[in-house]
Amino acid sequence: MLRFTLLCLILASHSFANNEDAHRRDEETRKLAEGEKKISEQILKVLEHFKQPNPEGLPGANLPDPYPVPNMRHTFSMVSMYFENVALHGINKFRIIYVNAEVASMEVNAAMSIRNLQALGNYTMSTWLSKSRGPFTVNLTNIKVTARATLGVERDGKLRAQQIDIDVSFQSIDMNFENLGFLGSIFQGMVNSIGTFLFDSIKPFILKEALTKMRAEINAKLDEVAGDMQFPNSISPLDMVIAEARKKVQEMEVDPYQVKDYNASVSIFDITLSRTWITGISSFHRVGNITMKIENNTAVADFSIGTQKLEGKTQWDISAVGGLLSRSGTASFSIEYIAARFVVAQPLDTREHPEIRGLDIEVGNIQARCDGAGTIDYGVEFVVNILPNLLRYQITDAVEGPLQERLQQELNKVDVEEMIKSKLPKIDEMQESGFRLSTILGTTTSNEPYDDDEFFNF
Repeated sequence: MLRFTLLCLILASHSFANNEDAHRRDEETRKLAEGEKKISEQILKVLEHFKQPNPEGLPGANLPDPYPVPNMRHTFSMVSMYFENVALHGINKFRIIYVNAEVASMEVNAAMSIRNLQALGNYTMSTWLSKSRGPFTVNLTNIKVTARATLGVERDGKLRAQQIDIDVSFQSIDMNFENLGFLGSIFQGMVNSIGTFLFDSIKPFILKEALTKMRAEINAKLDEVAGDMQFPNSISPLDMVIAEARKKVQEMEVDPYQVKDYNASVSIFDITLSRTWITGISSFHRVGNITMKIENNTAVADFSIGTQKLEGKTQWDISAVGGLLSRSGTASFSIEYIAARFVVAQPLDTREHPEIRGLDIEVGNIQARCDGAGTIDYGVEFVVNILPNLLRYQITDAVEGPLQERLQQELNKVDVEEMIKSKLPKIDEMQESGFRLSTILGTTTSNEPYDDDEFFNF
């Protein structure tokens, strides 16, 4: 007879399996009737929301509270249960614990908490001996929801949701069924004592439907945003985007890059570097993974960027005593690679400035050649080719601190909120034409497979 009480435990989680579809249908109807709201309006609400010291919920994710749950009927053995007029209270009172996104591997882990969740409604229990009906209440406290989702590229070159896992836990559960009738008090005590065990037993069945619907919803959004593109199986979509960015840099004709002329005076000497060109800038690529996370109301990005071989040429001129003595010539140099790791944090309260939490620079072998200074050329080449390579780790360690401080000074000048607001008109334009990844990248790859060689051809 106890088996029919499992259904009271289903109610709290069953709504999560149904509310997404119901909310999506309501949204579609509303959009047809009123027109879709601008994303800029939603972004402004989010900016204001996270100015609170301890924000609850998320603008745009708000569901009706109380949220109506569809009527349900379940039969266990000789017991039939029917639930109606059920509403879930407190569903919008969630707090984000963390969100960790591994961009390269396309994996997201997230967790949120809800202090109290309550389901209220009416039940009808029918057996071959009796029939009972009345109100019921299910109270859950300190609920924690954890989720893990991964994306992957299918054989047709489309992005699809691969694995989605959700787990729901809570600290305590309290259930109350009124008008149970015969043996009601004994029955109620047994339910409350083993409620957690029963919930854990039926949880896989509860979440199965929700996971299926969530996967379908994610795939529908992926088709909407990137359905007109084909992704390769041999490299990650992130690397494909970076390869497209390299093409953009080349099309902008900034590789080779011309450096502004440099002038300096040291004692009686005047030094000028002119016609300086650097090639290899468009060879930038990802080094390791890229991690994006939200924790303690702060967004943190941890990423590393590197280049392949950089080469440069310049014309130098040294004069002394007001130009009475002068010497000019050319110099060329090469750097095997440059790699830098950045850890940047931005509070979700955009009134605060970004912060550089970490900076690590690596420089490969350095080679230089100088012409025009006569025998001094050999001394210059020796100093440049030997000393920096012997001391480059010490040099980079010495440079990282001042460079990080300088970058932080520049970030302190950035008004993040105003910068975001200045981009809102452009976002609205993109919304009107439909958000498409191919439009953002300026490429059309809907019918042609991506050439893997483009990624490796630096």
